[in-house]
Amino acid sequence: MKISVVTVCFNSEKTIRHTVESFLRQRHPDKEMLVVDGCSRDRTVEIVRGYQSPDIRVTSESDKGIYDAMNKGLKSFGGDAVGFLNSDDAFHSEHTLSRIHDALQGADIAYGDLFMVSDQESKRLVRSWKAGPFTPSSFRLGWVPPHPTFYVRREVAAAVGEFDLKYKIASDYDFMLRAMMKFQFRSAGIPEYLVDFQMGGASSANLRNMIQGNLECLDSRRRHLGGGPVDLALFIRPARRLSQILERPTASPQGELRR
Repeated sequence: MKISVVTVCFNSEKTIRHTVESFLRQRHPDKEMLVVDGCSRDRTVEIVRGYQSPDIRVTSESDKGIYDAMNKGLKSFGGDAVGFLNSDDAFHSEHTLSRIHDALQGADIAYGDLFMVSDQESKRLVRSWKAGPFTPSSFRLGWVPPHPTFYVRREVAAAVGEFDLKYKIASDYDFMLRAMMKFQFRSAGIPEYLVDFQMGGASSANLRNMIQGNLECLDSRRRHLGGGPVDLALFIRPARRLSQILERPTASPQGELRR
């Protein structure tokens, strides 16, 4: 199974090396990376092309934002499965794509756990996100898998369609909700840390963005799951985030899991 990794970027010269090198270290042999650049004004494209890897394709053109760039990746990926890795994130280990490949042998959707780190150099752990199992009521109860660990087979991507540009922060949430709730695709949770996510993106940059993202998630649930102007998940999702911060991590990004 060929796995496509889409990385969208803009002026990411300070972080893109960690992302690309974590992809190149992957032991899974059948892989490709699509770097979708939004006309960066720094050395981002030069750095990526400098690796001269046949497994990496680079495009650079203007876009309408991160989700528009992600849609370009959805339209052009060549693998049997696809997922997204942010330009300041990195795969946790060299076995991440192998774990995703194995999970997709018996499922249409695979996802795993996530480390949230201050930066990719120090790997200082801010908090961890253990995804846990999916049930038909999960999204209504504030659950969501970490998007950087979320991979789908080609037929899932075709059925779900593009990221909805109506949402500025939570279109990835909307995409995952549609994939897991609208269709009867089989999903598999991988109880391992798959990605080191660098804090500071749009959804976690400040309180205002967090509130806007939570309201966009509510709108997505109302559109696709029904319900009133507020629901239980509107309050549970922030509580889940708080529990991630307060809970003592069971592993460190640079160490082995303590089982």
